[in-house]
Amino acid sequence: MVENSPSAFRAALDAGHGIELDVQVSADGEAIVFHDYDLRRLAGADGKLADLPAAAISAHRLTGTEEAIPILPDILALIDGRAPLLIEVKSPGRDVAPLCEAVNRALASYIGPVAVMSFNPAIGHWFAKRAPDVLRGLVVTEEGRPRHGWLKRWLSLRWSRADFLAYDIRDLPSRFVDAVRAKGMKVGTWTVRTDAQRTIAAASVDQIIYEVPA
Repeated sequence: MVENSPSAFRAALDAGHGIELDVQVSADGEAIVFHDYDLRRLAGADGKLADLPAAAISAHRLTGTEEAIPILPDILALIDGRAPLLIEVKSPGRDVAPLCEAVNRALASYIGPVAVMSFNPAIGHWFAKRAPDVLRGLVVTEEGRPRHGWLKRWLSLRWSRADFLAYDIRDLPSRFVDAVRAKGMKVGTWTVRTDAQRTIAAASVDQIIYEVPA
């Protein structure tokens, strides 16, 4: 199965797992369920999603499958509230409104446990102001970043107005996470793949985002 594919989501539902998926915006403002910013790795084609209309993106097939690249409303209809859902909203620049609006439109009629999260604190800030009923989280990793960025992390968390924090398992244990939990905020960690990582997570955070081997 390919990540963010309909077959992967069906398998997760059948097995009783929660679902995490990645969403980014097409050139015409549609929320596309896809991990990478370009099509090369997962669809074997050229082009960035942000430069292509949704119809052109959906015309491609996920590598090794006959599955089209899905849009968020179709995946929400598939899940239909049957599993907890985390939507990672991927918009690296400052203009987050088109993607946030697309995700919010898709969620307007959705009934079921759902939250949005992002590395970009502007995503959480947008939802806090315009769709405050949507649960929102800030995703954090220290990979490739100086470990002394304590102030920057606090500022990002404050700006995002997050309800929860999702922290890289590779950065645990963490004094920053300890401080956040001491203030009453729930913290999850990603992506947990091994028993050793489960042990670290159990001692450090409230919940895990995990990956089940295919």
